[in-house]
Amino acid sequence: MALRLPKAPLPAGLSENMITAFGAVFEPTEVIWHNPGVATANTEFAGRIAGWDALDESLKSFAHMAVASLVGCSWCLDINYFQAQNKGLDLTKAAQVPNWRASEVFDPLEREVMDYAEAMSVTPPTVTDEQYGGLLDALGAAAMVELTAYVAFVNMAARNNIANGVSSQGFSDSCEVPLAGRPATAAAQE
Repeated sequence: MALRLPKAPLPAGLSENMITAFGAVFEPTEVIWHNPGVATANTEFAGRIAGWDALDESLKSFAHMAVASLVGCSWCLDINYFQAQNKGLDLTKAAQVPNWRASEVFDPLEREVMDYAEAMSVTPPTVTDEQYGGLLDALGAAAMVELTAYVAFVNMAARNNIANGVSSQGFSDSCEVPLAGRPATAAAQE
């Protein structure tokens, strides 16, 4: 996929911070910087989300990657797998998120979280009272609110990337375990 909008020059400090933290400047930021107000709001909100701590970091990562895989955001999968490695999360599990339904590495709660993330992400959403209630019981109210808001933001970011033509930048190339591919059809997931 090719960028549908050329990269805009970023302020030097922002570019330097990204390079220091991640080794590269994020292409999604370069694309949306054509409207600095939108880019700044997006960056600030993403930064605030990173500080949320009611939900386990692995569950957040798996939820994000499940959404990214479902909607086809290769950039999101790429950066999240890279960040999973940098945060010391279980790379064997992270690598299997695109194929989570067939993989045997996930526990029931992880599966419920990824199923919920996907249910929130399809159109129309398919979240059920039972699904929500089960996760609420397992996670508690604060973590459930965080998961729901997090998945909603991830959908916005992933769909923004896809529409703008942003794809993988190769962050995950440095990871030890290769990232699994998503099954070709919905029937393969059942």
